[in-house]
Amino acid sequence: MADLDSLRARFVRALEAARGPAGGPNPAPYADNLLTRWQEPQRRYHTVTHLAAVLDRVDVLEKYARDPDVVRLAAWFHDAVYLPDRSENEERSARLAERALPEAGVPAAKTAEVARLVRLTVGHDPADDDPDGQVLCDADLAILASPPSAYAAYTAAVREEYHFVPNDAFRTGRAAVLRQLLALPRLFRTPHGAAEWEPTARYNLRSELELLEA
Repeated sequence: MADLDSLRARFVRALEAARGPAGGPNPAPYADNLLTRWQEPQRRYHTVTHLAAVLDRVDVLEKYARDPDVVRLAAWFHDAVYLPDRSENEERSARLAERALPEAGVPAAKTAEVARLVRLTVGHDPADDDPDGQVLCDADLAILASPPSAYAAYTAAVREEYHFVPNDAFRTGRAAVLRQLLALPRLFRTPHGAAEWEPTARYNLRSELELLEA
């Protein structure tokens, strides 16, 4: 499991950078609230381990971002509300950011950007002129480029989150998600993602789809 103290410190750094010299209230309660959300019992893949992995990938890609700390805050909020049987998780996560960040001292423009980035993770299809969206979406999708054992663990965890869905329905729904991703002209929009992650991710997606359709 991810180191919670390290994650808490990373949130504090990102929040303090985003809110600037004006400061604001103690960041710790905001970090603790988010960490509690990311540890809810219904989660199997969308856990603090996923959060830490996305933040690590943002660190790798930060040179492409306009405002890396805003992207980091978006990573914190992007699955902060997560119920596998609900379809509006990204919207509810964005609204959580819109409530919490102004209270925490983040300016309105940066709060709006965090919420926009969170909503972008519905389709993972950022515009060509949206470097912050590209960094967040690439960081979120980087799991798709995992080695075989890690990719298998990822797919198993996703299946566990949807344990209430019958096998046939899950296979149909998961296959539709995979086809949607494979239909994107590019899975990864940053130069690093395109060069380092795209080929492996497409191979993994095609392999999983073949198994589902067998």
